[in-house]
This record gives sequence, C-alpha cells and structure tokens, in this order.
Amino acid sequence: QVQLVESGGGWVQPGGSLRLSCAASGFAFSSYVMSWYRQAPGKERELVATITSRGNTNYADSMKGRATISRDNAKNTVYLEMNSLKSEDTAVYYCNALNTFMIRRDYWGQGTQVTVSS
Repeated sequence: QVQLVESGGGWVQPGGSLRLSCAASGFAFSSYVMSWYRQAPGKERELVATITSRGNTNYADSMKGRATISRDNAKNTVYLEMNSLKSEDTAVYYCNALNTFMIRRDYWGQGTQVTVSS
C-alpha cells in the first residue's frame, strides 16, 4: 500500500522557518522524483520544489533562496526546509512522488497546513 505522510506544518510568524517531512512507503522511493506542491485557498496547486532520484533540485521562482529540498533514501523521506517565510507562503503543502518509466505512477500525500501570520 502506497503511503506519503507529511508532517512538520504549523503556524509560524513572518520571517520564521519550518521543516516539512514526507515519509514514503509502499514503493521504490529512491527511483522516484519527489516534489513538494502547495495550494492556497482559492488558488491552484503549484509546484514548490523538486528533487530527482539523482539529487538534482529545482525550485519555484518564489521559493529560490528561501527553500531547500532534500531526500534521505535510507529513510524513504523527503524534506522541505523553508526560511524567511511570508504570509503568501500560507497554504496546504503536499508531497508528490512521480515515476514515468514504462508507465506513469503518481502518488500524493494528504497535505500539511502551513500558516504564516503574525
């Protein structure tokens, strides 16, 4: 059974930091591209950051310099560390696992709420 379980969300003041975690199980984690997406109220889901199976990373322009995505294949976990948080970072953050070799396999977590507010 495939599972992606996010944790680490919560409330933080502007300028603060958070570290999100996504624990994966039920699939070959190390061979998947792992990403973090977010969805704010009334907005479409958007990509925040991606890390490939080889460790190459990519970030949304809005998060460059403020976020770091990393993965620990031994722990089947992907992380998103965010700094200098702004109110516009408030959203539900989702973990995604994607593998398109031969067939497309695309898995999502249930999301974790991040609220940036004073």
